[in-house]
Amino acid sequence: MHQVEDLITLFNGQFAASFNTRLVRGEHEPLYLPANSHTPYHQVIFAHGYYASALHEIAHWCLAGAKRRELEDYGYWYCPDGRDAVQQAEFEKVEIKPQAIEWGLCAAAGKAFRVSTDNLNGVEPDRAAFSRAVQAQALSYLANGFPPRARQFMQCLQQFYATPILSPANFTLEPAHVL
Repeated sequence: MHQVEDLITLFNGQFAASFNTRLVRGEHEPLYLPANSHTPYHQVIFAHGYYASALHEIAHWCLAGAKRRELEDYGYWYCPDGRDAVQQAEFEKVEIKPQAIEWGLCAAAGKAFRVSTDNLNGVEPDRAAFSRAVQAQALSYLANGFPPRARQFMQCLQQFYATPILSPANFTLEPAHVL
């Protein structure tokens, strides 16, 4: 049901012309690359062909402003897996909004969502607290409006997958979200 090729086609159909941006299947870590002399379009590169990775990277792109979209990986610092408590807190602070958008994208596609603290080899994060923070942001977006590109792509996904309009029920924390 959820084929990454469909996601690529849908994203590129929505944004290749209007934002000169394409969703690209990557072989390694995800990355955002602005257009350059070798590639005339911006690339949202997702990891290993994973559908969930694509939605997560799309969420980051939907949140990034015009200036950020001119910078590799939007100009953000990234500390890989193995973060200490301070680094993990910083990571989680900047991941709340993209993961809330990702949750909306997942719901629009009729796909299960699970928050990610992305720190398997570092300090043990408070998954329940982070999950509640992502949920609160998703519900705020639902009430006040998702960012425009996120909203546009959610509508595209809803049409393609024939899913209903999003509601608070789409953002319920299940026990699996907080394990």
